[in-house]
Amino acid sequence: MADAQKCAKCSKTTGESGNPLKRCAKCKTVLYCSRACQTADWKAHKKSCGLSAGVIDPVVTISPQGTFNTFSGSPLVAKGLDSTIDKPFTQLNNKTWLHNRSEKDVFRLLIDCFRLKLEDDYKFEGDVPVDSLYSGDCADSRIPFREFLQTAEKRKGLLPSWWTTAEGTTKLNECVAFGLTDSWANLAFAVEKGDLIDQYGDANMPMQLRMLREQITGRGPMGQSGLDMMRLHMSGEGGQLPFRSTFDMTRLRK
Repeated sequence: MADAQKCAKCSKTTGESGNPLKRCAKCKTVLYCSRACQTADWKAHKKSCGLSAGVIDPVVTISPQGTFNTFSGSPLVAKGLDSTIDKPFTQLNNKTWLHNRSEKDVFRLLIDCFRLKLEDDYKFEGDVPVDSLYSGDCADSRIPFREFLQTAEKRKGLLPSWWTTAEGTTKLNECVAFGLTDSWANLAFAVEKGDLIDQYGDANMPMQLRMLREQITGRGPMGQSGLDMMRLHMSGEGGQLPFRSTFDMTRLRK
């Protein structure tokens, strides 16, 4: 007879109120009886939960070669978006990164910014937001995403001017609805750094999304600011000589 399935932390065979055990939303293998046990077991579990796939690269190389814009590392031809923008890190610094984009592109980028935030917080800190896909209790992350958008709306000038109408209504509900129906930017699915690079054909897209996340929430992954990295890339976009820079990301290797 097969061994009974148990909570990885406390060894209970049933969840709270007699409900079935729930699987880790990321690796789909380890079982927990409650969110409390999942959080408490994170330090041990993260070693086998695919942490290495999402570690931020500690060495950044900026080069004018190949099919990328000079220094910026952004593709000349948009992939996964209706259009691309020039000097993305300068645009981030100016809080205009989401401006001059189509409505669908803004929706996609906000959703992917949020999805990467969930993934980073889970991998680096073991944070499992209530009412999210990662909690194991919800089919998607629409509730925390709505809160994320509400926070973004409070950041003056960060969203494009068309986000809010003259009557005061916003695109929030439309963006959430898009995230429940789009084949890629879907709140029912988790996303990793490598997935974003493949989708957009841009090795710097995860970094840009993390910087946008910091502008919205006031906090980068592991609480580390991306301001120095932004300035480094802005310098490259300004036309200086190619360079290789080492940025301390060791805190994110926990």
